[in-house]
Amino acid sequence: MSRINVIIVDDQTLFAESLKTVLETRSENIRITCLAANGKEAVKMAEIHIPDLILMDIRMPEMNGVEAVGIIKEKYPEIKIIMLTTFDDEEYIYNALNNGADGYLLKNTAPEKLISSIEAAMNGLVLVSPAIIKHMAQDSARQTIIHEKPDWFDELSKREKQVLKLITNGLNNREIADELFIAEQTVKNHVSLIYNKLGTHDRLKVIRIAKNHI
Repeated sequence: MSRINVIIVDDQTLFAESLKTVLETRSENIRITCLAANGKEAVKMAEIHIPDLILMDIRMPEMNGVEAVGIIKEKYPEIKIIMLTTFDDEEYIYNALNNGADGYLLKNTAPEKLISSIEAAMNGLVLVSPAIIKHMAQDSARQTIIHEKPDWFDELSKREKQVLKLITNGLNNREIADELFIAEQTVKNHVSLIYNKLGTHDRLKVIRIAKNHI
């Protein structure tokens, strides 16, 4: 894999410096181009360095991470951006992803997992921490009382219902394949059919729609 140039955006200098050291020490493929202390600096650094990927905090002075994502993605859609934060507020998650973020991870993510997530994002995958998916699903369940199954439920095959259940539990396609003892490509085919039947290709929206029915 070619070198991945990364910008870290966080107003906590000690955390940013420590993360820089960890990533560069544990991965030969990651190079930290620079650090930025807020969204405004992130926009400026993105214009100067055109990085491959940005690790972006949410709450920062002058300009927050959600706003910065929207500005950067509009101008440089090829730059991958992963939100890396302690906050798992549902509104932040949706606003960040709607602005074009390629992932949303919590700061307690293990270094090895963060490195693999960076590499996965470079390959076009959208990444969200399982803890965040679980939190969103629980919020949805608390907020909605369902009295009957929706029309799309009966359109799903038995296997599609199994796959959808595992999606709502936060498993990715490879983990679903392992759980059901089927090929990952077969899982992808089922997921595509599920998306079509639910009328969306947004995995997080699928989780919200399906959690109360599966």
